[in-house]
Amino acid sequence: MMLPPAQEKTELIEVVRITDPMRHLSAANLVGDDVAIWEAAQVSNALTLISSVPDSELHRCFIPGWGIRAHSATDLLF
Repeated sequence: MMLPPAQEKTELIEVVRITDPMRHLSAANLVGDDVAIWEAAQVSNALTLISSVPDSELHRCFIPGWGIRAHSATDLLF
């Protein structure tokens, strides 16, 4: 799965259980409950795993839905 170039600035990841049935796709509008906060090595490991998911499928839908918010030291990245 392709990640944006901003992934290199990621210092923290919020793992979100999506609770909004409309499932907004942008990080700023992702409605749900934070279930974990990942930092340091967990961020690197998570981004490596996410980037290794094959690009063949355009949409990957799950119920319940999950999302991530990636943050730099000062901004929401994606």
